[in-house]
Amino acid sequence: MRAYLSRRYRLSASHRLNTAAFTDEQNRAVYGKCNNPHGHGHNYVVEVTVGGPVNAETGMVCDLVELDTCVRKEVVERFDHTNLNLDPLFQDRVPTTENLCMEAYRLLAAAFDKAELVRVRVEETSNNSFEYPVDALFAKR
Repeated sequence: MRAYLSRRYRLSASHRLNTAAFTDEQNRAVYGKCNNPHGHGHNYVVEVTVGGPVNAETGMVCDLVELDTCVRKEVVERFDHTNLNLDPLFQDRVPTTENLCMEAYRLLAAAFDKAELVRVRVEETSNNSFEYPVDALFAKR
């Protein structure tokens, strides 16, 4: 029997949405107030969903302590209370929440092998959230 487990984690980080490919005017037009030269911050909620067979002995998809340890090490400790623009992952990319979500997925996919990583969802505000991969949202429906 296959089941899914989702866990939520919190982190706070700042960023400035800006690209060297645009002029100052273009950056302001595209990113608006998110292009503030001093940056701005968010209290992100990162939701990680894993899936797999339910272990007959434990009754779980995976050990929650192992999942928590991995997510905290790979995502929370890396990004919490940082300026995303300064992280090497965003050296050549705008640190949008879409890109943060994809990078969190990539980091976890490489580090967690106790269950299948199904998706990562990052909530930036109560109005904005991003999910990766998108296929996971529609594949099983």
